Amino acid sequence: MLMPIRIAGIALLWAATAFPAWTADSGSGRNYSWVDKNGERHYGDAVPPEYAQAERRVLNAQGIEVQHVDALKSAQQLAEQRKREQELAQRAQHDHFLLTTYTSAKDIERLRDERLDQINGQIKATNAYIELLTTRLKALQERAMRFKPYNTKPDARRMPDDLTEELVRASNDVRTQKRALDNRSKELLTVRTQFESDISRYRELTSNTPS
Repeated sequence: MLMPIRIAGIALLWAATAFPAWTADSGSGRNYSWVDKNGERHYGDAVPPEYAQAERRVLNAQGIEVQHVDALKSAQQLAEQRKREQELAQRAQHDHFLLTTYTSAKDIERLRDERLDQINGQIKATNAYIELLTTRLKALQERAMRFKPYNTKPDARRMPDDLTEELVRASNDVRTQKRALDNRSKELLTVRTQFESDISRYRELTSNTPS
């Protein structure tokens, strides 16, 4: 009968030596475990002030974890967490849209082709309009060569105001339409990329769905 008592005494002595904090605060029965800035874990009946906002564990008198307290996050960490949560929410919402809007990937492909054809038609029309505007601008520039300051002859007349206005207007129109063409080209790439992503995601969402 003496053997179990001796073993129990040795175990208690080892626990008190290895984890002194577990027996130091026997009155409250609450002890703590935390990691310092060097990555070393400590045990005690109170967390030092400099680690009050760090991750820590609450232990009972037997050294068993009864509560885990996460470290307080910085403003940047909180902002990043909110951003991730928003992205996940938007992804879930878009997944729901895909599943409730389309019955197959071919539906998305048909809509993609219709949308791309529409944009390509707009690009074609814009290119044709730019050609007309450019032709008109060249004709105006040829007329302008008869007048000062392009014509350096002494008897050359000053350019009429209406011709000047037409030149400015035609130049602005060409620039405006070229910007529109550039925007249409970017839109074409964006739409194609988005539809390809939607098709891939739809197939992924429905790959395990029974037909």
